[in-house]
Amino acid sequence: MTDKLTSLLQVNSKDRAVQTSLGLLQRLLGHYYPRDFAVRLWDGTTWDAEPGQLARFTLVLQHPGALRKMFWPLSELVLGEAYIYDDFDIEGELEAVFVLADYLLGLRWSVTDRLRYGKALFSLPATGRPRTGRQAARLSGALHSKERDRQAVAYHYNVSNDFYALWLDSRMVYSCAYFTTPEDDLDTAQERKLDYLCRKLRLRHGQRLLDIGCGWGGLVIYAAHNYGVEALGITLSQAQAKLANERIRQSGLADRCRVEVCDYRDLNEPGGYDTLVSVGMFEHVGEAMLPEYFQRAWQLLRPGGVFLNHGIVCPPSELGQRRLNFTDRYVFPDSDLVPISVTLRIAETAGFEVRDVESLREHYTLTLRHWIRRLEARHREACRITDVVTYRVWRLYMSGAAYRFHTGRRSIYQALLAKPDQGDSKLPLTRADWYV
Repeated sequence: MTDKLTSLLQVNSKDRAVQTSLGLLQRLLGHYYPRDFAVRLWDGTTWDAEPGQLARFTLVLQHPGALRKMFWPLSELVLGEAYIYDDFDIEGELEAVFVLADYLLGLRWSVTDRLRYGKALFSLPATGRPRTGRQAARLSGALHSKERDRQAVAYHYNVSNDFYALWLDSRMVYSCAYFTTPEDDLDTAQERKLDYLCRKLRLRHGQRLLDIGCGWGGLVIYAAHNYGVEALGITLSQAQAKLANERIRQSGLADRCRVEVCDYRDLNEPGGYDTLVSVGMFEHVGEAMLPEYFQRAWQLLRPGGVFLNHGIVCPPSELGQRRLNFTDRYVFPDSDLVPISVTLRIAETAGFEVRDVESLREHYTLTLRHWIRRLEARHREACRITDVVTYRVWRLYMSGAAYRFHTGRRSIYQALLAKPDQGDSKLPLTRADWYV
């Protein structure tokens, strides 16, 4: 035990919870080096970062039972719930704490360790902060049935349009932006992404475009205004559709685009669209439903058309290891990530020809960091519009996502899929027109 920690324990010898908490942290972090963060307890006691280390954040234990709430039982979900309900706080860079979380969740405790740590944890008070505000999702019905998918979308997207408007760009594009340099501002990068999608689709005046999972309508508005297409966007969120159609009317584009509340499985216009696009939606389809998803897209697309599918994937090492975690419970219930190889195989089985696959992983790291900074800068308004727990859920979720994209544990791909017309893809020989 370090001299500094020993002196802290002596100073606080009258407070058994302080002694126990500091002792537990010292044992748990004994092999964590360099410790580039500080710890502050509810009574003001501070354990500084390692000598020579600039503290990237401060772990704040809010009450004597904080470690018991955080570590028993030790899991991602339990740690996440302890944070959002304010048993502990993070002052500083929240993304940096995920290195520590990985270390703690990777600890392998022997039976002796479990008994020793369990005894120490259970000697701390069982009380904690009230768990009011946003609660874990409770969905009913068969997994990925139409009704259950509607509930899942409502849980995430119907939080409040005003909440999302606080930290998204002016078009409210809730997906990965496209940067030329890390210094690009968010609005510029999101507009560039919308244009990049339109160029990849090679949109032309008068074509019919379908946007599956259109959000607040940013892409359909942009495509109708700048490329002259007739665009339909579909979403399962009533709140999104209402705001999207208001924005369409304000843009004077009601004769060329609209947004409807509709499940993709309910569309029945064989060959009705020249181009299809889906941005940040197929993660919610479910692996078991992906064949139907791509088959439906194939049916809706005319021969010679293209479908651009843009979404988050997981590495093959995580396939089959899906478990209920914090994101499943509090952010995106029923989301289901698969490797890009699985996505492409199912798309090919449906009949599509894979024409281009591009990873935008680094772009999503940058996007998320923009969102986090913007959310943190307006945290008072976010808490007023929703509640403190909702603010902390999104701060934690987006910081964790930025960390996973940065470390390669998540990626995001744009896959351009063609439906050839008797073998003719109708596509140019090069991609040069994408980069003009």
